[in-house]
Amino acid sequence: MVHVLSSRTLLRPTDPERSRAFYGGQLGLAVYREFGTGPERGTVYFLGGGFLEVSGRAEAPPAPGLRLWLQVADAAQAYEELTARGVEITRPPVREPWGLIEMWLQDPDGVPIVVVEVPADHPLRFRA
Repeated sequence: MVHVLSSRTLLRPTDPERSRAFYGGQLGLAVYREFGTGPERGTVYFLGGGFLEVSGRAEAPPAPGLRLWLQVADAAQAYEELTARGVEITRPPVREPWGLIEMWLQDPDGVPIVVVEVPADHPLRFRA
């Protein structure tokens, strides 16, 4: 088994400045570090137990299979905060048949982001 010390998702947006404004400004992710100079410089955001690096530039949006899953303590509160910051929510928080509360949105390149709350009574909260 490989001993993984840290992890991050690398995102190459079509418009780096627009994506930094979205992830840092609208979503309010805290910056872990920045590197390089100019419009294609890198910004690494804290993302729970990992990191999201927005750097470089792509000619086309990321592959359609890419999704970000962000767990929050309170999806309703996240909904209020994000809509107040002007984030377009594609689906407000809903309790799914599998018991999680999910809210859906997209980044500027159309990358789907699922904001998830694990309710106190959900099996993910219990250890066997």
